[in-house]
Amino acid sequence: MDLQLLQRARDIRLAVFDVDGVLTDGRLYFLTDGSEFKTFNTLDGHGIKMLIASGVQTAIISGRSTPVVERRARNLGVHHLYQGREDKLVVLDQILSETGFAREQVAYLGDDLPDLPVMRRVGLGMAVANAAPFVRSHAHGVTQARGGEGAAREFCELIMQAQGTLEAALAAYL
Repeated sequence: MDLQLLQRARDIRLAVFDVDGVLTDGRLYFLTDGSEFKTFNTLDGHGIKMLIASGVQTAIISGRSTPVVERRARNLGVHHLYQGREDKLVVLDQILSETGFAREQVAYLGDDLPDLPVMRRVGLGMAVANAAPFVRSHAHGVTQARGGEGAAREFCELIMQAQGTLEAALAAYL
């Protein structure tokens, strides 16, 4: 495990996730009636639930807006949901104003250029394995897993490991 990433993750109080390409594989599925659907990874979902149970708040900031994401966020217990918001840095500042957290207490997981302004200004900015190369090169770290394939779980477990809560979370299942 990268010691620098663990150090950055130690004081995280808020974990923020992009959706398309991070919580999903990045594909957009449109039906003939105009509706859309997305597929989410259950490993990622359980990782987010464990992270919340460990005391870290969570947020989703997405440039797109869909009822599917709203439902997923509600099912996972995500604290803050912002959809249809292209300027993610403005949204981050809004969340920080509401919570009182500092940028250094925030972790962000993204995959593309709209995520980069936030990733570069938080305490822990990470990219998924299949993120755009320019984004990966500016991230503090890159997951081994691809977006929608366990990257969010890996991100959550990194934070819990750094904070000493991962073992207790896993022991609950033994």
